[in-house]
Amino acid sequence: MADPEKPCRVLILWCDNTAANYGLRVLAAGNRRLIEDVFAGRTVEVDCQDFGPGESQTSFGTKAILRDLFRRNGPIKAKLRQYDLVVDSGAGDSFADIYGLKRLSFIVYAHAMIRLLRIPLVFAPQTIGPFDTRVGRLAAKVSLRQARAVIARDSDSAQYSAGLGRPVDALATDVVFALDTTPDPEAESFEILVNVSGLLWFGNGHGSREAYRAETLSLLRSLHEAGRTIALIAHVIDSPAGNDDVDACREAAREFHTATGDDIRALVPRTLSEARSLLGNADIVIGARMHACLNAISMGTAAIPWAYSRKFDPLMRALGWTLTIDLAAEREPARRTLEQVEKVDSGAYDADLRRVRSGAEALLSTAIASLRTRLDPLLDTEGLPSAQRRPVVATEGGQ
Repeated sequence: MADPEKPCRVLILWCDNTAANYGLRVLAAGNRRLIEDVFAGRTVEVDCQDFGPGESQTSFGTKAILRDLFRRNGPIKAKLRQYDLVVDSGAGDSFADIYGLKRLSFIVYAHAMIRLLRIPLVFAPQTIGPFDTRVGRLAAKVSLRQARAVIARDSDSAQYSAGLGRPVDALATDVVFALDTTPDPEAESFEILVNVSGLLWFGNGHGSREAYRAETLSLLRSLHEAGRTIALIAHVIDSPAGNDDVDACREAAREFHTATGDDIRALVPRTLSEARSLLGNADIVIGARMHACLNAISMGTAAIPWAYSRKFDPLMRALGWTLTIDLAAEREPARRTLEQVEKVDSGAYDADLRRVRSGAEALLSTAIASLRTRLDPLLDTEGLPSAQRRPVVATEGGQ
């Protein structure tokens, strides 16, 4: 039996508490809470590891992989060997090839080393797929089959995983609903907050940036003409790559001023708690970052998501939230959003918003119960403290 007094060391992959993207901070904090609930009554030590160093001293990117290959104590193996359990957050929606095979290769390499070191792997609630390439599908099948538990955060992902030969162990929702919901009483209140996404404002990887910019500015002008009090809010800040939400919000504010002669505030929250408080204190949030919308909804604020990928709608539908606007299918998202704002104002979604919270909590409880079932036997009969795990046998050319 596992010693209840001995801490269980857990590593959560692909998120961290210092990430530029507040969605990744949500995944770090929410998955920590999830794991602590799974191992209630036992001491758990939780660390996070993003693709880059983040709050870790190790990177899991290209250079680290090259240093790790064919070495007994490469940086990635040495990092992983410290842990009794690895929880893969999927960075929310990165277990797919929509972001390119390079990012997927980082994930797959980490899974291979976890398998080599015989460390249990869990897929935390996340989007699974799509995989549009043959190599992506093959890699996904191997990773899913090695997992001790697989939790999907929407039914489409559950079906996709089953189609790859690994039925999920539970259907849950996003871990944002595991976070506290008490806003800072000193946080400002706003009528409508609009999250402008740097991913869509500056790039064409998820649709036309020109179309996104035009519709965003059309929405802002229309809300302004209707006498609504609006502000912009960034959900990805200080990105080392640049062109984050801060840049997008400030450009949108300048273009709004040019078009109307009026100013609009661009809010840059410095912490996840501040971001959640601002979103929670708004009457309505409109956002193209999914976690900006999820933060709002989890805090009790109606949100209108502008969806740029398939990760949005299945998750929102499973929660009973039907205000998602598909940017790929909707020809006039700004006009459609104004219609939704009027419906929210009428109170048409008040009951739905209340049901979302209780439904999400029930789904996360199901995930916790499933993880306890899948992990307790492992930790009692097969788990080895990290200090006792056998080192990897060096291959030819290793050091």
